[in-house]
This record gives sequence, structure tokens and C-alpha cells, in this order.
Amino acid sequence: MISLSERKKRALAKAKRIKLFLLDVDGVLTDGSLLYGADGSEFKVFNIHDGYGIHQMIQAGIRVGIISGAKSEIVRRRAAELGIVDVYEEFLDKLKPYEKLKSTYGYSDEEVGYMGDELFDIPLLRAVGFSAAPANARAEVKSVVDFVTRARGGDGAVREVIDFILHAQGKGYKGS
Repeated sequence: MISLSERKKRALAKAKRIKLFLLDVDGVLTDGSLLYGADGSEFKVFNIHDGYGIHQMIQAGIRVGIISGAKSEIVRRRAAELGIVDVYEEFLDKLKPYEKLKSTYGYSDEEVGYMGDELFDIPLLRAVGFSAAPANARAEVKSVVDFVTRARGGDGAVREVIDFILHAQGKGYKGS
């Protein structure tokens, strides 16, 4: 069994190479709750700190994308607000859009990171160069990733990973 400090060193080395960071939505960018109004309208709650982290990552020259198993106008709207161009929805097999993104941008597996929380995320988490999960991810997911956050999904977990990646690359917060 590797020590915690050795695991962190390995994760930092992997995070240093990331050029594309992909995110799941429900349970990662949100807390996983599904809220519906009486009229059938859907609501999702996003964390402002995650959003600012995404903005910082894009400003640092790292592309950010979304691969979600669900389809949601709210997700497309939030992605547009944050400047996320690559949004793939209704993909439980997340390897298909992942392969397309790698091909489109010419990235290798080692240059891509992914954050997921559910069992169907595991194939992609195993394929990428750097993988992460929020604190409240499934135990099976946390057992295969490089980095597990202290924060829960929807509560700053994405920001925690972004800060880790930017720190690894020497691109930490420098103000606006």
C-alpha cells in the first residue's frame, strides 16, 4: 500500500500534464439532487466557487468540458456562462465523447483529467491521465481515482480539484 504522501506526489505529477479537464454534472458540479417544480420545471444548484475555478482554469489555458449522462437546458446555460464549449449530454458511455475530444484537440490520455462520482464514470476515470472524485462519490469510484476531495459534489469539490491542478502546473490564483 502506498503512503498518502506518495499518492499525493503521483497525483501532482499527473495533474501537471493536464490540458483538458472534463466534468460530470450531477453529483460533481451539483450535489446530485434533482429538483422539480409543480409545472415539471427542473432546478439545479451550482456552486459559485466551482464556477470561478472553472473560469480561472480556462484563463490559465486549460480547456474544460462536460460529459453528462443526462440532458439539461440548465447545464447548457451554465456551461455557456462559464465559457465551456464542449458539452456532451446523454452519454452513459462516456468513452465515446472522450475519444472524440482527444481526436479533435490532439490530446493524449495523459493530458486529460476527469472528475466523476458514479459507477458508470469508472471506465473514463481509468482511461484519463488524472482522475478525481468528490468526497461523496461511490466508494467504488473513490477506490480508482488519483484524487478524492474533502468537499462534497456541488459544495466546492470541483474548485478543490482545479486548485490542485493549477497548483501542480504553477498556475495558481494570481488575482483578476
